[in-house]
Amino acid sequence: MSKLYLVPTPIGNLDDMTFRAIKVLQEVDYILAEDTRNSGKLLKHFEITTPMFSHHMHNEHKTVEGLVKRMQSGEIFALISDAGTPAISDPGFLLTRACIEAGVEVECLPGATAFVPALVNSGLPNDKFVFEGFLPDKKGRQTRYLILAEEDRTMIIYVSPHKLNKTLAEFKEYFGEDRLISVSRELSKLHEETVRGTVVEVLNHFEAKPAKGEIVVIVSGKKK
Repeated sequence: MSKLYLVPTPIGNLDDMTFRAIKVLQEVDYILAEDTRNSGKLLKHFEITTPMFSHHMHNEHKTVEGLVKRMQSGEIFALISDAGTPAISDPGFLLTRACIEAGVEVECLPGATAFVPALVNSGLPNDKFVFEGFLPDKKGRQTRYLILAEEDRTMIIYVSPHKLNKTLAEFKEYFGEDRLISVSRELSKLHEETVRGTVVEVLNHFEAKPAKGEIVVIVSGKKK
């Protein structure tokens, strides 16, 4: 049997690890980890001794073909990222696609991902939404903003803490200062915080108190 498991890992609180995720990681032949040092702490906590290999954005193009061949020969792999669900703004898509094309079974376990609690916590409409992940750093950033300015669905955007205030200032420029947003940081961790309000109100908050940690921003869509 050839198979790849995509296994979500906690975004902060280790109690969010599922029993099934632990079982799968214990039973597979190998674990592919975005950062073996970081994942090593997780595996040690749950007494998982399965061998690990590094699989990240800098080597995945070179390793995918060989990994697929190993799975076709009968080895079973699990892929984990540093936190959350693999392939959601993390490595995983290339390997998943290659496995599917090669006839290797792929199964993604349900589990932690940062944008779902951030969206639900926001109080903004969540019946329809669009996931943007990280916006382009330079090339294409303005073009993307012009497109998003017309988006009427709720938007989910990942932002690095040192870029948050700059990004909120850009929101003010492209979306308007009264656009409702919600910024969630350090979800499930000790210093979890969600700040809701207009772009200006939230920007003022984080200018006075610079943000730290992992951040998800929810932006209300353009009113019809």
